[in-house]
Amino acid sequence: MTYRPTRVEIDLSALLQNLTQVKAFAPKSKILAIIKANGYGHGIIRVASQLSSADGFGVASIDEAILLRQNGFLHKIILLEGLFGEQELELVIQHRLEVVVHSFYQLEWLESVSSSKISQITVWIKIDTGMHRLGFLGEELVELKARIAKLKNLANINWLSHFSSADSSVDFTQQQIKKFAELTARVTGEKSLANSAAIERFAESHLDWVRPGIMLYGVGGHKQSVPNFKPVMTFCSQIISLKWLERGDSVGYDNTWSADKKTLIAIVAVGYGDGYPRHAETGTPVFISGQILPLVGRVSMDMINVDVTLIADKVFIGSEVILWGKNLPVAKVAKFASTISYELLCGITERVPKIEVKDD
Repeated sequence: MTYRPTRVEIDLSALLQNLTQVKAFAPKSKILAIIKANGYGHGIIRVASQLSSADGFGVASIDEAILLRQNGFLHKIILLEGLFGEQELELVIQHRLEVVVHSFYQLEWLESVSSSKISQITVWIKIDTGMHRLGFLGEELVELKARIAKLKNLANINWLSHFSSADSSVDFTQQQIKKFAELTARVTGEKSLANSAAIERFAESHLDWVRPGIMLYGVGGHKQSVPNFKPVMTFCSQIISLKWLERGDSVGYDNTWSADKKTLIAIVAVGYGDGYPRHAETGTPVFISGQILPLVGRVSMDMINVDVTLIADKVFIGSEVILWGKNLPVAKVAKFASTISYELLCGITERVPKIEVKDD
């Protein structure tokens, strides 16, 4: 039982709809649903259950993978950052996980494994095509391939890379696609390139596997929304106070905002203690009673202030407030807080209850 009105609603039907849309974009590719970071803040087990028709799951760490196995998921699970220590190899074998190898030190750990055990391991070799974060450079592939060839019992060898700007630069993304094609032209194994933005924009990058992340949750990477995708998370609260201010009156810490006319202020029970962005600026949109209205003044730990003068006759104590989700894209809020949608979705704190809904 919770009493504070702040909550997150998770639309389970939206997850399924979004997965269906991914399949429509890439009908010839298998789908690795990216559910790292606790399912982008939606709950990793909840998300995995709804996305069980995906061909596999991508996670950031062995901890996330083992949690999925402990909850009965038998899917292909890929560790997207690979191993952080040699001691994890036994767990990889025990739990039938697949690992990304992006550096020679990780390859050394594989080289130390007995031939009987390495026959149980599938690896994904990560190539750096321009992101310059993880992955082998083109000039390192001769040595890499020679050393891999000595691992004769290695079960399967697949290949992937990652786009740096598929939602913002057509030219650079096409350069990455071309480079990956050139570097993997003579290798065997499955290949994967496309993240969410590339799934939508670059069909030539779909290959054997696509890796949808943010789009599964109904959000565009740096856009307000993606067509035909529904937001899965709606962050809600209620008005707990209404107060008329006279011209010149201020509200909130440090008097950063003052009314320029008689103004009705609604106090909403949500703040940075719940995961609402502390640095959201005056003017950040809030959705109340069918209207987009501006946040004013500083965000507090437990409260925000909203100018509701435009709908003074429609608001009351207990009126529902949507911070992001339905009717208000999280990307629009993120822009006013100088951040990105991913951070807001992942930043909801533990004190906020997550309620599953099915909006058919």
